[in-house]
Amino acid sequence: MTGREEAQPAAPEPTPAPAPAHEGRLAANLMQFARVLRTAGLPVGPGILLRALQAVEAVGLGNRQDFYWALHAVFVSRREQHELFDQAFHVFWRNPDILKRMIGMMLPTVRTDAGPDRPEMSRRLAEALHPNLRPEEEGPPKTEIELDASFTLSDRERLQAKDFEKMSGEELAEAKRMLARMTLPVLEAPTRRHRPDPNGDRVDPRATLRRMMRSGGDLAALEHRRTRTRPPPLVMLCDISGSMTRYSRMLLHFMHAVTSDRDRVHSFVFGTRLTNITRRLRHRDVDVAVDAVSRAVEDWSGGTRIGTALRLFNRTWARRVLGQGAVVLLITDGLDRDAGEGLAAEAERLHKSCRRLIWLNPLLRWEGFAPKSSGIRALLPHVDDFRTVHNVNSLAGLADALNRQGPRRHEGLREWLRESA
Repeated sequence: MTGREEAQPAAPEPTPAPAPAHEGRLAANLMQFARVLRTAGLPVGPGILLRALQAVEAVGLGNRQDFYWALHAVFVSRREQHELFDQAFHVFWRNPDILKRMIGMMLPTVRTDAGPDRPEMSRRLAEALHPNLRPEEEGPPKTEIELDASFTLSDRERLQAKDFEKMSGEELAEAKRMLARMTLPVLEAPTRRHRPDPNGDRVDPRATLRRMMRSGGDLAALEHRRTRTRPPPLVMLCDISGSMTRYSRMLLHFMHAVTSDRDRVHSFVFGTRLTNITRRLRHRDVDVAVDAVSRAVEDWSGGTRIGTALRLFNRTWARRVLGQGAVVLLITDGLDRDAGEGLAAEAERLHKSCRRLIWLNPLLRWEGFAPKSSGIRALLPHVDDFRTVHNVNSLAGLADALNRQGPRRHEGLREWLRESA
């Protein structure tokens, strides 16, 4: 070291900046936000919270959009979680100046009142933000009146009639347990095979000759047989586009219950493309099966191309799964991204290839529903039944539609379509 370098004075230590009045509230607020997401149903743990803190430190607090997408990249791992995170973020971080004074702020004031131009908040998110608030606690206290409840609906019956979209997290869990116990008894259809039956309506000449040979050629009583019956195959085509997000996961639980209850069930999901999920739904654990479907599907909560999906199904899968008079459940709201282009021809071909084509549409729950969409108008003339699918009761009532015997085309639907034109 030279003498000049020895004489050079050492650089002074930097003076730390004064700490804000409420230093450390960033971590506390992020932890509270993570608790809200976890209560609402997102898989959030300590490791994810630490990554969220690191992400916020990396992007800084100067831009609200950067802050949003930094947390989104950490907390959201599946497409169906985006909407819940988006609502929680905009409600929790309500203050517009939150990013300028993040460190010195207290927990934000949460207001859950939605205006006429804002979408209705998720019931699970409302419960997560207000865990101690119940609908019956709002407003002034009411006097309890004891009534005879012998003719009132039980909690289970009310839950069965409640819309999936308006259920809380606890109610959704109970509804999933109901769906797991659900069975769909389907009217058995005759096959080409026969079985021995002493009271059968047909004589079995081969069995009669074998009996005569065993007796040395002497005359013997005639043997009879009866046509063997078996439930027809069931094919389910479920829409998982963005407009069906609130119902897709519950419908997957229903499809898993049906797959576990009977054989010859084939399940498909579609948005902008068609995906066969039959093998994934055969797993005994419903949560593992649904997670496997979520990982396999690439177009979850995207657009809808019903005509393209039906065209692929008719050309690739129809001959494999529609044999022996299969029944098809088409679960979609009919809102087509391609404005119904080519949909009518593919729906007609599908209708001719199956025993019955039943359309389940959650939009039918509205009293003022009318077939105005081009996709809905293209599908209606080619279905045998048109039913709603928005709660447990609507799914349990499918047995009536599956066992109904009658004309293939629903004349009432065609007349309704002509009247709404």
